[in-house]
Amino acid sequence: MSEEAAIGAVIDEMYAMISGPKGPRDWSRQANCFHPDARQIRTAPGADGRATCLIMGLDDYAENTTPFFATNDFFEIEIGRRIDVLGNIAHAWSAYEARAALDDAEPEWRGINSIQLFKDPDLGWRIMAMIWDNERDGVSIAPF
Repeated sequence: MSEEAAIGAVIDEMYAMISGPKGPRDWSRQANCFHPDARQIRTAPGADGRATCLIMGLDDYAENTTPFFATNDFFEIEIGRRIDVLGNIAHAWSAYEARAALDDAEPEWRGINSIQLFKDPDLGWRIMAMIWDNERDGVSIAPF
C-alpha cells in the first residue's frame, strides 16, 4: 500500500468514526486513526467576531461531542483531499460537507480539516493534530 493510500485509510476511518445516525459513537475507534497524544482543535468566530479555538485531547473530544451525537444524525462527507508526505510526517487538507442525512440536497455546512500525521513505528500513520474551520460569509473552500 502506498503512503498516500495508508494515510487515506486513516482519514477515512476518522470520518467513519464520527459519522452516523444519532446515538453513541464507538470511541475505541479513535485508536485506529489518532495517536494517543493527538489534539483536535475546533475553531470558530466568537461573538465579537474574533477567532476562537477549543483544543481537545481524545477523551476531551469524545466528552465534548457526545451530547451532540446523542441527539443529532450527523454525516461528515469528504469532498476533496490533498496529501503531502515527507519521510515520517504528512499533511492532509480534507474538505468536507456536514449533513443530517446522506441524501440531503444541500449540506448543513462545509469546511476543511487540516490534518497533521506521523508514521509511528508501531502504530503506522496516525493523526497527531487536526484543526478545522467552516465556511461562512467571507470564508469559502477553494477547489483543490
